Amino acid sequence: MMQTMEQGGAMLSGRVLRTQNSFFYVQTGQGVIDCKLRGRFKKKELICPGDRVEIQLLSDGTGVIEGLLERQNLLKRPAVANVDQVVLTFAAAQPDIHPLLLNRFLVLAESSAIPHILICVNKIDLLPMEDGRTVLSDYESIGYPVLRVSAEKGWGMDELRRILAGRTTVFSGPSGVGKSSLLNRLDTSFDLEVGRVSEKIKRGRHTTRLARLFPCEGGYIVDTPGFSSIEMTDIEASELVHFFPEFASHLGGCRFTPCTHSHEPQCSIKEAVEAGELFRERYEAYLSLLDEIETRKKDYS
Repeated sequence: MMQTMEQGGAMLSGRVLRTQNSFFYVQTGQGVIDCKLRGRFKKKELICPGDRVEIQLLSDGTGVIEGLLERQNLLKRPAVANVDQVVLTFAAAQPDIHPLLLNRFLVLAESSAIPHILICVNKIDLLPMEDGRTVLSDYESIGYPVLRVSAEKGWGMDELRRILAGRTTVFSGPSGVGKSSLLNRLDTSFDLEVGRVSEKIKRGRHTTRLARLFPCEGGYIVDTPGFSSIEMTDIEASELVHFFPEFASHLGGCRFTPCTHSHEPQCSIKEAVEAGELFRERYEAYLSLLDEIETRKKDYS
């Protein structure tokens, strides 16, 4: 826990666990304190879950946020600050893994400078054993650890706890993949609402509505709202290739500069894909996201 900033306990520092309406719930060495913002903060969006803040303790036991400490990083959607790792959670089935959506989440995490990015595949019990052992193995080969678990059966929970220990971890992913079920399996005191997957559209219902931090395994875990899509609104077309880390060793050999790595001849990225040196599914995701970004730019120009 954070230490007292000044003698007398009037000033404390702490970690924002969640925000709701105009209130901020801050974990300090004296417990969780309900806080409001000092008037000079003109927009409450300046403070988000995960932020480290300085607060003034009031006589009624509430607090006022006086300052925002420097951030390590910021995951923009949903907004969570000072993240050590992100666990991108998908389901092995019901709903099936959508490759483009998976790559959207990976790009968002890479663009937010999150130090560690892992993929967690839940509902592994719904696949034949051999398929379960190899699902998303191509993503392992390019450097993304893949943890295969089952919240229903309790498989992989010990390994997940080891990964979470002492870190601030964001759980993110589409709706219906079982994020809340996983967290409830880790700690029954969370008692998170669990949604059901629609039999008609095979998609989940959003059960988590606000990002919030929960103390867990000596660190924090962050359950985030589920998503069915993510727009690449903060990424420029020229930046996108840098959020596919396995492309890096093939940059610099293109005939044209700059190169979008889409239609140009003698492109080192395209050549590496054709040679089997780069995973084609990732390249196709890159092209889809690039087209989306360029189309958005034209629409707003």
